[in-house]
Amino acid sequence: QVQLVESGGGLVQPGGSLRLSCAASPTIFSINTMGWYRQAPGKQRELVAVITDGGTPKYGDFVKGRFTISRDRDNAKNTVYLQMNSLSPEDTAVYYCHAESSYYTVRGTPDSWESWGEGTQVTVSS
Repeated sequence: QVQLVESGGGLVQPGGSLRLSCAASPTIFSINTMGWYRQAPGKQRELVAVITDGGTPKYGDFVKGRFTISRDRDNAKNTVYLQMNSLSPEDTAVYYCHAESSYYTVRGTPDSWESWGEGTQVTVSS
């Protein structure tokens, strides 16, 4: 069972910045994709940004160049970061770290897993 530990959320003024971090453990293997989703009150959970183990990012349409996702894969640390700039009150939500991987079992059959963090609150308010 892969556990994800998030940090970096908090209160920030409009136009400000925050950096979220998410570390996966154990770190004995590579994880295909890691990233962030968010859920605001009364809304569905939505994609913020994900990044593959090859470093290819994908962003939600609302990001519009304001956020940058990066990943530390040295020594299979499997840590993902989300730098958020130009934050607005519409970005207020609980941000969840997500990880998923596909692999082959010892019998050669395909399988996969995914894991979610507990979430970290981001509040943008003056």
